[in-house]
Amino acid sequence: MRHLILTGLATGLTLMARAAGSPPPDASRPLEAPAVAPGKAEPFAFADFTWMNGNPRTKDSILDSRYFTGEFRADINTVYDFNHPQDHTLVGSSELGRTDEVQVQQLGIGGDFHWDHVRGRIMTQFGMYSTMTPRNDASPTRGQWQTDNAYRYVSEAYGGYHWDALHGINLDAGIFMSYIGLFSYYNFDNWAYQPSYVSSNTPWFFNGLRLQMFPTEKLKVEVWLTNGWQSYNMSNNTPGIGASVTYRPTGDWCFISNNYLLGADTLGNQKRTRRHTDNSVEWKYWEHPDSRVTRMAATFTFDLGDEQGGGVSRSGTPTEPKQYFAGWMLYNRFWFGERHAVTLGGGAITNPGRYLVLMPPINGATAASGTPYFTENPGDPFHAWDWSATYDYMPSEFLTMRAEFNRRGANVPYFAGPGGVTPPGGNQGAPGSLVPGWAPDLRKTESRITLAMLVKF
Repeated sequence: MRHLILTGLATGLTLMARAAGSPPPDASRPLEAPAVAPGKAEPFAFADFTWMNGNPRTKDSILDSRYFTGEFRADINTVYDFNHPQDHTLVGSSELGRTDEVQVQQLGIGGDFHWDHVRGRIMTQFGMYSTMTPRNDASPTRGQWQTDNAYRYVSEAYGGYHWDALHGINLDAGIFMSYIGLFSYYNFDNWAYQPSYVSSNTPWFFNGLRLQMFPTEKLKVEVWLTNGWQSYNMSNNTPGIGASVTYRPTGDWCFISNNYLLGADTLGNQKRTRRHTDNSVEWKYWEHPDSRVTRMAATFTFDLGDEQGGGVSRSGTPTEPKQYFAGWMLYNRFWFGERHAVTLGGGAITNPGRYLVLMPPINGATAASGTPYFTENPGDPFHAWDWSATYDYMPSEFLTMRAEFNRRGANVPYFAGPGGVTPPGGNQGAPGSLVPGWAPDLRKTESRITLAMLVKF
């Protein structure tokens, strides 16, 4: 799904320096080699950006060495859903899957390898993510070999090389974060647990190649050549092409534009192409350490996208229904010292054709199977909104205790109601298929409270 905003950008930018054989600027051991070419400043090192949404707030790495910087993440949650689904299944979220239970959402173990300009990263995704993320990708049904199982337990897995040109150039190949949607794939890095639809319904990862270039210490340009839109394989015979631009003029501002320029991501429909633009601004407008409210910052994101050809169009015709995505989200965070913070925010989307709407897991339905209980036909309407209030207690740099209230709504029944989305006795027949005499209980609104323990070393 699932980055400035890069998922773990602070760690990633540190890695760029280490790829050339140097530790982070605040490391206690001496520099062994320059992070960038002589006379060039390290990218984004001119200010502290740990305040940003989508960035980890950790400033120290306790698992560092000359060749490897380790990383550990744990995300455990429990959800109280006021709809009380009897099967404990939560619908329409790529971050949460079950209610009224304690669940390990993500257990990540891995880190960054770095030596002699060669770099690599591995991060696991044990827990609920290992089931929820692959089921939203329909591409493994095309061809042999079970790539959804092969990649199930990794969120990031790539190798690459760093050049000391400009302010740094990196070329990576493998699975990496997509950066679309502002929020990080890892909830520790975020201001809220459940992001709005713009983030939750857009990709967290890409599988392919990326080229990162830093023309200045304040600018990053990134180019992607991938298998597709959050897909392990190609859905057809056309790769996905995209690019990202990040600009941080000062320590208080960040501008990001992520653009998916071309993709053919509708399984079995080679004539249908996709475009998407995702744009965010982050602004820290208040920094007064001696005040009761020590810091305030806001983010705004808007997305536009469409699919054309293969029976659909952007604007809609009598023979080609509308197929587009439009959405926005706005968040504001207030810090009270360094241990307490409150975030208020929300957003809305419209997505005729529902090509980016997360498929409800009705009778085990996946992105590949679909279901007649919730169709995703060209032109099918979908409008949704949400708002949230989040409180964070952060007793340590490496720990966040989070409490969050979410209210979500849609123009069609979408969220699990008291009857749930699982047939009596469990799933029956093919995934998503009709079950005689039974129907899922779907509602237009949902309210819930999430409690989470988030750890990152």
